[in-house]
Amino acid sequence: MVKRAKGSPSASSPSASSGKLVLRIKPNEEIKRPVRQNSSRKKPKAKQKKNKPKIDAKKPKKPPTAFFYFLEDFRKEFQERNPDVKSMRDIGKACGEKWKTMTYEEKVQYYDVATDKRAEFDRAMAEYNKKMESGEYEETDEESEFDE
Repeated sequence: MVKRAKGSPSASSPSASSGKLVLRIKPNEEIKRPVRQNSSRKKPKAKQKKNKPKIDAKKPKKPPTAFFYFLEDFRKEFQERNPDVKSMRDIGKACGEKWKTMTYEEKVQYYDVATDKRAEFDRAMAEYNKKMESGEYEETDEESEFDE
């Protein structure tokens, strides 16, 4: 005779009195899963930083867009009208909403400033590229202040 505990169906007799099949699941320790080699996995951050290009201190920096020139003016006005609001998040939200509602005629002054700055940047960049090609800006390890 087979002894059974109350409430636990027997695995040895699939045709128990209830007529249901019972499956026994192996614990996770016994299951061997294949290890996948996936090339799309991200590399650790430490390895990604090593491939970062060096920063050239002599290279001209890109100018801000028209929105950022507007942001400078708007921030001053907004803080004068609302001295209790200190959060950049709230100021930025208000500025974005104002920028969206402005007409092109109102934005033109900021676009003009941005266009002038962009033209300056393009001239400086052309000059920088000429100097780089001629070898005038050959950077040595001692000169760079951004090297690690």
